[in-house]
Amino acid sequence: MPVRSGTMEKKQRIDGAQRRIIGETLREGRMATLAERLDTIRTAAKTRIPSEAQAVMQRSIEDLRASGFVERVPRVGQPAPKFSLPNAAGESVSLDGLLARGPVVLSFYRGRW
Repeated sequence: MPVRSGTMEKKQRIDGAQRRIIGETLREGRMATLAERLDTIRTAAKTRIPSEAQAVMQRSIEDLRASGFVERVPRVGQPAPKFSLPNAAGESVSLDGLLARGPVVLSFYRGRW
């Protein structure tokens, strides 16, 4: 599938913003912190995401906060609840079974907005 020029231009703006912050922090003799890099990505997103889509995303965030969901989200270091989910082969995999083998990293793919 060919890349649309608008998509490429947006990617170049993001890449440019990331290069700027990395360059600035390297000149200062340090690496950019994760917070700095995330701020750069957030700032760049404001120019590449249409305002209508930003409004929908912001309303969704506000709805989640108003629902009380945020207070129920597990905090860093808090044990995850026990659960089992099917893997790619359809076999049930439990958190307890994985923890028995060592540390576990949970990663959630939100998909595309």
